[in-house]
Amino acid sequence: MPLLTHDRYCDEIAHQVEQLRAVVTSGADLSATVPTCPDWSLEDLVRHMGGALRWVDALVRTRAKENVPPEQVPLGAGPQERGDAAALDKWLADAGELVVGALREAGPDTEVWAWTGMLHTGFWARRMACEITVHRADAALAAGLPYEVAPDIAADALDEWLQLVEWAQRNLPDKARDLRGPQRSIHLHATDTDPGLNAEWIVELGEEGVGWRRGHEKATVALRGPLTPLLLAFYRRLPLDAPGLEVLGEREVLEFWLERTSFG
Repeated sequence: MPLLTHDRYCDEIAHQVEQLRAVVTSGADLSATVPTCPDWSLEDLVRHMGGALRWVDALVRTRAKENVPPEQVPLGAGPQERGDAAALDKWLADAGELVVGALREAGPDTEVWAWTGMLHTGFWARRMACEITVHRADAALAAGLPYEVAPDIAADALDEWLQLVEWAQRNLPDKARDLRGPQRSIHLHATDTDPGLNAEWIVELGEEGVGWRRGHEKATVALRGPLTPLLLAFYRRLPLDAPGLEVLGEREVLEFWLERTSFG
């Protein structure tokens, strides 16, 4: 279950849209390759994210009972002309305003189609907050700009990612790479947060698949460091040897996990 309120997720989507817009208007090269998503340019990344926001807006506004094909979403592909930072910025701003307005109006419990079993608008508020949080990191890395994220959002994004991996293992065996095997475990430990946030996780891998919980326990391997780099490393956005991060124990277990959680 999410730790945060629906309003908190909506607020964060709006905030992250502003931060992503700041990258677009920073003078960064929109044609630059995104190192963490090498098939995309920075403009491709922004168009993907803005398109996702507009797609969710369409789902929520229409109370969709089934998927809405992205090609049917108005202006879902972005401005017609490429390389126009001002047009891209306005399009992204409008996308953020639309989806936040739709989510706030609907509240967290309105029934709407989703690709998991959580068929309500609360799922989409959380999913978009986490999605744009990580993709803004991709944009910042591509533009050579600093990146920060609020601790409550970073911790919840780790929770959500673990929940999605667990769900995919159970429901998408043809797409999710198998995590089953001998019993071993991963401990994620954020070293810079208030104790009340409880920013530690235990991920268990075994013959039945994957399970996880918050907590501090001895594990096969531990990844320690400040929460933001910890989040980005676990999303495969930073290397395990990034400054501030420390791997203790059997590193290959952590590498096994990262190699097999690339569906997101």
